Amino acid sequence: MTATRLPLYQVDAFTDRLFSGNPAAVVPLQTWLPDATMQTIAAENNLAETAFFVPAGAARWELRWFTPTIEVPLCGHATLATAFVLAEYLGETAATLTFVTRESGELTVTRGADGWYAMRFPRRHEAGTVDAADIDRLADALGARPQAVLSFTVPNDTSWLAVMDSSAEVEALAPDIRAIAALPPRNIIATAKGAPGFGIDFVSRMFAPKAGIDEDPVTGSAHCSLVPYWAERLGKSDFTARQVSKRGGDLRCRLDGETAVVAGQGVLYLKGEITLPS
Repeated sequence: MTATRLPLYQVDAFTDRLFSGNPAAVVPLQTWLPDATMQTIAAENNLAETAFFVPAGAARWELRWFTPTIEVPLCGHATLATAFVLAEYLGETAATLTFVTRESGELTVTRGADGWYAMRFPRRHEAGTVDAADIDRLADALGARPQAVLSFTVPNDTSWLAVMDSSAEVEALAPDIRAIAALPPRNIIATAKGAPGFGIDFVSRMFAPKAGIDEDPVTGSAHCSLVPYWAERLGKSDFTARQVSKRGGDLRCRLDGETAVVAGQGVLYLKGEITLPS
């Protein structure tokens, strides 16, 4: 029996050192595989995201992202990982790479001379308040009561932003993931202002069990909500942020009108090969 062999890269994104940041798999393709095959590969990889891309012109690719259970409309760390693989391992020399996506439009990633990759994503807007009863349920699920809860629009759904009293409280959260999954929104982002003296403007964590991810280690797309929120509260547009999951990751962010600029680094963990029966 003949087999189809596909390259596979695994990159730790939003970090410059192995075993931190958010791991993403990247699978370069010449033509799209069946959706079911890509979903099966993502489930087999069992990472937060697997990115697949096909060429679409000079310095231009179509890009899709899969968790172990669903295809998602936007993924920051796997976009960063894809740009990193193209630039560092597949010979792409263009400074700015363009990715055509199904639900998030055209996304650009610009490689800086300092090794940081700046991604331009559509900012998200507040969608209104959250009912008091739902805030009570969220407080029970998180094991701590937020000082405020806001709803943000995401494609075909909402995301809740839970603002906590301190960065230490965000780090100490030990949520009931099953209770988080039972809440209405697609995901929950917990955030707080950074502690003084550490050079961090704000911290966050992200819980997305409905997407098959109990906690996402570092989430670029969450900053499409976090950046405009903190821009309004802190009265500035440029930020240094940290996602304080167990693995942790660092981001540089900027609000540019309707665009959230989210930048990070990457490091290669492995290069391998997927074998598919033909």
